[in-house]
Amino acid sequence: MERNNTQSIAEAIRAYLKDSKLEKPLKERQLVQSWESLLGKSVARATSKIYLNNGTLFVHLNSSVVKNELFMLQDEILRKLNEAAGEQLVREIVLR
Repeated sequence: MERNNTQSIAEAIRAYLKDSKLEKPLKERQLVQSWESLLGKSVARATSKIYLNNGTLFVHLNSSVVKNELFMLQDEILRKLNEAAGEQLVREIVLR
């Protein structure tokens, strides 16, 4: 028995996520979860809340020193986040 239209499980899952429009929300969720690995444990400890909404990353911090440091590095952080995502998911970062 010969199969002409076979695909790997990974390809089938990617196709399902794309068809059901879950691909972008999943990538956004993965990006938010990778905050600590991308920026380090000290920044993660100072972060109380982080979420992505319509291309804007909102980061709530409990340290004014870390907030000021991240503010000065916003462009580099933006580049690093989008590079990790493989596409431009984040257009702006709001530090609170």
